[in-house]
Amino acid sequence: MLFQIYGENAGWQLLGWVLVFAGLILTNELARRTKKGGIFCFLILPAALTVYFIAIYVGAAMGADWALNNPTYVHMSSWFHYAKLYAATAGCIGFMMLKYKWKIGKTEWFKVFPFVIVAINILIAVASDFESGIRGLMALASQGDRWWLSSENVWLYGGWWNWVNGIAGILNILCMTGWWGIYSSKDKKDMLWPDMTWCFIIAYDLWNFEYTYNNLPTHAWYCGLALLLAPTFANALWNKGGWIQNRANTLALWCMFAQVFPMFQDTSRFATIPVLYADGFMDAATRPTAANPTMQGVIAIIALAANVICLAFIIKRSKEQKKNPYKNEIFTDQKDFQIAMARAEK
Repeated sequence: MLFQIYGENAGWQLLGWVLVFAGLILTNELARRTKKGGIFCFLILPAALTVYFIAIYVGAAMGADWALNNPTYVHMSSWFHYAKLYAATAGCIGFMMLKYKWKIGKTEWFKVFPFVIVAINILIAVASDFESGIRGLMALASQGDRWWLSSENVWLYGGWWNWVNGIAGILNILCMTGWWGIYSSKDKKDMLWPDMTWCFIIAYDLWNFEYTYNNLPTHAWYCGLALLLAPTFANALWNKGGWIQNRANTLALWCMFAQVFPMFQDTSRFATIPVLYADGFMDAATRPTAANPTMQGVIAIIALAANVICLAFIIKRSKEQKKNPYKNEIFTDQKDFQIAMARAEK
């Protein structure tokens, strides 16, 4: 088992997962189906939240109690959450520019934007994984164990699994093929990247789940499983070729929700922690006395293996087809690619 789902809160934990999963699918559909929905979700809402975040930090600098005790300030203050929120939102805006052919979205050179923004998002997570690995080593040297307290008051357990998964993340960047193969769907609902088929999606999902499991353990039940499965589910059933747009949309929307309502996954009856916390709880005021990092190691190895296999497969296909896998599309014979291209505006 990956998470501690038992006892009187088990029903609430499962309900919370279903609500998050369904909520992400529905809000993604709202954002992708109309210009107004996309503009509201990724321009108006982030602008309003930016004003809110600035007000919190200005208030905190002035010593205002309302700001110092604000859940966003107390629980979501690390660089990672803000970097992820704005990088994901930038991706959503760029994808709309490509989908609707706004200004530079009409140009050929801008088609490489999806690769660039996804690579940046992956590198942000890789840096965070490496940071945790380093902090774990420092804690081992000074405290005799690998526990370290993050700026958000969460005990993390850094080890070799962070380094293994960080390497998997770097390889995952190299698994993105057909950088210029970006299209707008005929109905203008989606930006399509047809060459990003199930091969990449599985490798990405495994790597990213392990990232959240390592570095956002108290949130991984939601931002690991529910958040990753929502765009994968949509891509599998009704939105072939639109996975990366779905992923960016759901990620940005989740980051906004989590940044404003962190207590949902931190202290409410919906909160769920992984088996890592062998003491059965996570309390910032109490240094853990036991750890069970087995699944961190197992998933890290699986994630690395999946990305090595995916990259090897890409290299093999590119040699057979005598194509540069980054300048050209190499999964054109796969059913997913063909379904996506049937939706694309030529």
